[in-house]
Amino acid sequence: MSNLIIFLLLLVSGYGFGHYIERRHYRSILQREKEYDDVVLTTVRRPAADVELTGGELVAGSVVISVDYFKRFLAGLRNLIGGRMTSYETLLDRGRREAILRMKQQARAKGANMVFNVKMETASISKDGGSALGSVEILAYGTATTVTMQG
Repeated sequence: MSNLIIFLLLLVSGYGFGHYIERRHYRSILQREKEYDDVVLTTVRRPAADVELTGGELVAGSVVISVDYFKRFLAGLRNLIGGRMTSYETLLDRGRREAILRMKQQARAKGANMVFNVKMETASISKDGGSALGSVEILAYGTATTVTMQG
């Protein structure tokens, strides 16, 4: 009985702490997205003919986010029942947005105002070399340039 109580206390505290950290990260992401909204991203390979490009350098943003035990526990339950893995969806959303922000930060540091041909890669890093998900790496990359309209 005492083991069950300890397990439940750890589970509840893990949920609370993980939820707090996730919300804090989202607040940081929202603030920085406003800060870097002047750096435009596009998946287009090359710009229109009526723009002048200056520079052209590879920029990348990478992030590795760990899966907390509560999310892993919920995902294990969801595997039994089936359905959407919402606990992992927020993890991937935060990772993608963080990788894009880091790429935009690098582009701005190089004086660029646009990143062309933006691509993203996602890789899972398994826990203890097994099949359990331990963390997720997300990489965003593209070509940073300064764009001015010809006119």
